[in-house]
Amino acid sequence: MAVSVSILAVVISLHLLAFVFAFGAERRRSTAVAMPDMYDEKTFCKYGTEAATVYGMSAFGLLLVSQTVVNGVTKCLCFGKGLVTGTSYTVWAIVFFVVSWVSFLGAEACLLAGSARNVYHTKSQGIYKEKELSCAVLPVGVFAAGAALTLMSLISTILYYLAHSKADTGGWEKHQNDGIGMTSPEDAPKQQNTEFNKV
Repeated sequence: MAVSVSILAVVISLHLLAFVFAFGAERRRSTAVAMPDMYDEKTFCKYGTEAATVYGMSAFGLLLVSQTVVNGVTKCLCFGKGLVTGTSYTVWAIVFFVVSWVSFLGAEACLLAGSARNVYHTKSQGIYKEKELSCAVLPVGVFAAGAALTLMSLISTILYYLAHSKADTGGWEKHQNDGIGMTSPEDAPKQQNTEFNKV
């Protein structure tokens, strides 16, 4: 299988967009402060923007599409015509396939968990000046971890695709000692024609 520049361009673009969205989600995490209610002596949690949830889910979707494209082209390493055995390209294709999936699943988990946690708002109220209200917010670094794993997924996915392209047989198999042997006339066995001998 030859390397397709268009496939590489699509995968790189989708991964980089996912990285940008994941990084943007980390920058736009929802913040919360305990505010006194103007009508009674209670406090409530006032939350900021929820843009990080939209960014996180966008990165989640883009990364999923990119992984689907690569594994669709390479037939997920398991369902293709086969790889050339005994070459270093085959070994590297398997190694990068595993690293690609591990980093992909880690990034998706961070992005999904971060998006779900970012949208969660504390419902309870506390008594003003007597009870400190704890406002639930997403911890720092969840989307950043997703962004880092997205970059790792990008690198390992590209290397997996390139190694798979080199090791893919494309349906052709190398046969040894098959076919018609070519020999010189001197090496050909001597045949005796019994019909002429009889005459």
